[in-house]
Amino acid sequence: MFKTLERSWRIFATALAFSAFGLGGLALGLVFFPLLHLCVRQSAHKTRLARLTIHYAFKFFIELMRILGILRYSIRGIEKLQRPGRFILANHPTLIDVVFLISLVKNADCVVKAGLAQNPFTRGPIKGTAYICNNSGSQLIDDCIASVHAGNDLIIFPEGTRTATDGSMKLQRGAANIALRGQCDITPVTIRCQPLSLTKGLPWWKVPASRMIFTLDIGDDIAVAPFLEQAGGETALAARQLTQYLHDYFLPENTAHAGA
Repeated sequence: MFKTLERSWRIFATALAFSAFGLGGLALGLVFFPLLHLCVRQSAHKTRLARLTIHYAFKFFIELMRILGILRYSIRGIEKLQRPGRFILANHPTLIDVVFLISLVKNADCVVKAGLAQNPFTRGPIKGTAYICNNSGSQLIDDCIASVHAGNDLIIFPEGTRTATDGSMKLQRGAANIALRGQCDITPVTIRCQPLSLTKGLPWWKVPASRMIFTLDIGDDIAVAPFLEQAGGETALAARQLTQYLHDYFLPENTAHAGA
């Protein structure tokens, strides 16, 4: 009986948390960001304040989910994210991975789906924060490199989408090309969620038997210069080798996630 009641509570709490998330995004887009646009003239300062706002909003959301009993979490190596101009790559097991990462980084930039810029709940925050949309074609890589060089902490999931529930993964080469062409060393983050929930193809209301436990490990930087040297300066070959390295780096975590 207790387990049934506890699970019913987590279904209700999850609905409450995501409703708050959506309404919060709508309020930010309709009220806060228009006021910020009117009150702050300097574009760079405006963007920095907008990103700081999203950082604290996401931190609040994660804490709300913890207080409501939806999840618990632990973070190892967080000090490695307290440096400006990080190129952060992570595996992508759940729907809220980017929320976790932005809650840890005050000046985060990220690549978002163009469709989110049209969504009424996310349009305002994305416009206010000047996040990079993925519809810029060949300009996308240059925009990402420029963001890191400007001192932003760029967050990218090299899979491009959430991991399949069987743990299989196929990395896109875009992340490796950004790192190599921009000479941006990689700060890797592995994310584990046990038991499985908020995964690709799984509705939010199908909560697991117990609350989710998230573990985020921030690894040591991966230098990109050796990959270029090994490839004789050929970027395309180095990108293939670096992508394979990242695949092997993240695959054990994805496999553990699938077997959770």
